[in-house]
Amino acid sequence: MIVPLQDPTPFSPFPPEGWRAALMRVAEAGFEAVELAVTDPAEIDHDQVAEALREVGLRLSSLTTGQAAGKQGLSLASSDDELRARAIRRIQDHVRLARPHGAVVIVGLLRGADGEPELLMESLQECTRFDPGVKLALEPLNRYESRLINTVAEALEVVERVGADNLGILFDTFHASIEERDFREAVRAAGDRLFHVHLADSNRWVPGHGHLPFPQVVGALAGIGYRGALVVESLLKPSPSALFEFPKLATQVLAG
Repeated sequence: MIVPLQDPTPFSPFPPEGWRAALMRVAEAGFEAVELAVTDPAEIDHDQVAEALREVGLRLSSLTTGQAAGKQGLSLASSDDELRARAIRRIQDHVRLARPHGAVVIVGLLRGADGEPELLMESLQECTRFDPGVKLALEPLNRYESRLINTVAEALEVVERVGADNLGILFDTFHASIEERDFREAVRAAGDRLFHVHLADSNRWVPGHGHLPFPQVVGALAGIGYRGALVVESLLKPSPSALFEFPKLATQVLAG
């Protein structure tokens, strides 16, 4: 589940100013890990975040970076040298926050909705070199959100060309429902490069309220020995309560 620390996000029922109470609510609902939406990690107290997570017993699984694209126009593929440099520094700041928690840093919209593929790969090389001990997960996005990297196959090609062990893939079931021919084939192709998973149904609602074959996805994940987090990144539909009820229904929804 996602909690925003700075700017609002459509994937969380919580206002940023109430993030401490939000963490408690997430833990009480039965979630074991949380993904934090952080626009600029340099503007938050890292120790305070770590303390709050310890208090409620949640693990920090991952950090989103896309808000820096939406709010500030940063892009790892931009032909504007200053915007690209700022995007690289922003990823590095996320890496600093992620490091003590073993969290994954997500490269979603921050790679750019458009731009130069070669510049993106140069940027990713610089980002991965910054701290090889922190994993970066490149997220294939659907064609309506970005023309850069829409499928797992395209992401794997970039990962191979960058050539860094700490660069892998985020598999998002909603984006995959638009772009992938077969969920199982996509997961198997990702293999040990699959670092993170987002769950949302075909309509981007809470899993179980659309028509995606989640048992197939879970079976494929088990088949490759995936041991990472499963984070719900859905709209608050059909209701916020459905999101909080998900941990109780997860086995039924995901395993069938």
